[in-house]
This record gives sequence, C-alpha cells and structure tokens, in this order.
Amino acid sequence: MTLFDLSGRTAVITGSSRGIGRAIAERFAEQGANVVVSSRSREACQAAVDAINGAGHPGKAIPVPANISSKDALQSLVEGARAAFGRIDILVCNAATNVHFGSLAGITDGQFRKILDNNILSNHWLIQKVAPEMIARRDGAIVIISSIGGMRGSSKIGAYNISKAADLQLARNLAVELGPHNVRVNCIAPGIVRTDFARALWENPQTSRAAIASTPLGRLGEPDDIAGAAVFLGSPAARFITGETIVIDGGATICGSGTIA
Repeated sequence: MTLFDLSGRTAVITGSSRGIGRAIAERFAEQGANVVVSSRSREACQAAVDAINGAGHPGKAIPVPANISSKDALQSLVEGARAAFGRIDILVCNAATNVHFGSLAGITDGQFRKILDNNILSNHWLIQKVAPEMIARRDGAIVIISSIGGMRGSSKIGAYNISKAADLQLARNLAVELGPHNVRVNCIAPGIVRTDFARALWENPQTSRAAIASTPLGRLGEPDDIAGAAVFLGSPAARFITGETIVIDGGATICGSGTIA
C-alpha cells in the first residue's frame, strides 16, 4: 500500500454531485476508494456516479441523495453507505449554503439561521453519526471544507464567513475529542474556486480581477485544485495530522491587500 492508497476504504462526500465535492469523489475513486456521492438531487448524484463508474472505476461509486438540513436524511445517508459498503472510513463535509449576498445589516433571521444550520450544525450531526464506528475501529478521517472567508472579514458574505470560521473551530475541537481514538479531523480552506456555488464571486468582473490581482499564482482556483488535499488528508500520508487547516488559495491570504468580496 502506498501512502495515498485508499483501496478498501469508503468515503462519504456531501455536496459531491458537482464542483469541489465531485472532484474529490473522482480523485478518491482513482485512489481505490468506494465513494458515496450525495447532494439533494437524485438525478445529479446519479450523473456523477455514472461518470465515475464509467471512467474505469466500475462499482466504486453509488448515489445516496440527502438534504443536509434534515437530520433524518443524514441518517439515511449513513445507513445507505453502510448498506452498500459495510463501513465508513472517510467523511468529507463539503455541502454548504449561502442564501445571503450582502451586509449583515440586511440579513434576515431566517437566512442567518439557514446558513449556520447548514454549514455548521449539519456537519456536527453527520460527524456524530459517523464517528462512533471510527472510534470503535480506532481509525478514521474527517475532512471539513471551510473557506479562507473563515479567516477574513467581508462586506458581502459575512454570514457565510462566520459559519466557515466556526467550521475551523469545529475541526479543532473534534480533533481534541477524537484524537485519543486515532480519528483525525482536519479542514481545507479554499479561496475563490470556479464552481456554481461561488459563481456570484468569480463571474463578477470586479471581484474576479481583484482576486486574481492579489493572488501570487495569478488565477482563480479550480475544483481539482482542492481534491488532492482531500485525498492527502484522507490517506495514510496524513496519519499524524489533525486539527489543522490547509489553505488552498493560490497564495491570496499571504497578500494583506487581498479580499474575498
């Protein structure tokens, strides 16, 4: 087994029918993992699964649609993964919501709660459901997709950034709690990545130009730029890493003048 080999391991990845989540699912399958593709749309999940299985990985991927805002749906996701593959070795909490683009002064209570519930509480729920079997086996890896927004202020996506900052602490705290059981919990913090989810940022010429200008690598991110780090954190190569955040932003956060909206 190589350091990055995921053969025989099963990964559940939320929000994986497109964007960053789909790239992670594809790369996990390439490394030999069984992957459970999940998002709200059954059709989108099936399309992603068909693409993965048809790319030389037959039987490696299955669809289990789930709405992360529903605790019962998350339970069904976990049960579906176990029914298909017997166990869950890696959990990637990627799905997220941002229903408000603007200042905190203009956000409604309902919008704020939805962002916090879907981006923090749903991760907590899912980890609660998966961690016990990892603890019992004394082996497991949990990856939370946060954002560099969790490290910065913003006049446009403040509520989202608050939720992503909380995810950073969720990973740190769970790393302390689960570490004695050899279960690792880490975060990935992407910058602006060209996905449908971040379209409001990268399709805005002013925001896009400013982001590129303040990024040493001189471009925006692509979904596959994030997938390699997820493979790393889920693999034996990261067996002594927990409670950490890997920033993947082309260097944007090292430039003090850079901004994410």
